Amino acid sequence: VITLKPDLRWCSDGFEIRCWNKEVVRVAFSLDCCDRELMRYVATTGGITGEMIQDLLLESLEYRFGQSERVPHPLEWLTDNGSCYIAKETRTFASSLGFVVCTTPVRSPQSNGMAEAFVKTFKRDYVYLNDLPDAATVMARLPGWIEDYNRSHPHKGLKMKSPWEYRAELASNE
Repeated sequence: VITLKPDLRWCSDGFEIRCWNKEVVRVAFSLDCCDRELMRYVATTGGITGEMIQDLLLESLEYRFGQSERVPHPLEWLTDNGSCYIAKETRTFASSLGFVVCTTPVRSPQSNGMAEAFVKTFKRDYVYLNDLPDAATVMARLPGWIEDYNRSHPHKGLKMKSPWEYRAELASNE
């Protein structure tokens, strides 16, 4: 669900990138539900763990609000029911940072539609258009793909602006 201002709801999800040599890169990310900026991500050839999601939460918090121990106002953290998200330690950590933890109904991924739409877009416009020989190559390319998405990818809901263009426009109007 879209929010009218940034930093009211962030969503997160994970996806896999299958390499040509059969290796798999697993990615989890944080995305703002207003400006669609992919703030931070974690990637691994193993499984996404609760500790990785906790790191993702803290890195996203610091990215948006600087060195801070808590979000400055209630901020929803919307995820599916993956084990890394619903682990007690992850939920407790998110709450300790001031996040309002929200999960989608079981077997209802469309309830996290913004994250699902990002995965579809990212795979279509970046993953499927590039060479994926092995995990090391994919992991090395992820930062560039994400920067390009944030800098250049237009969104209909942002009046055909990219996430960074939209954020710059918001900042200039403050």
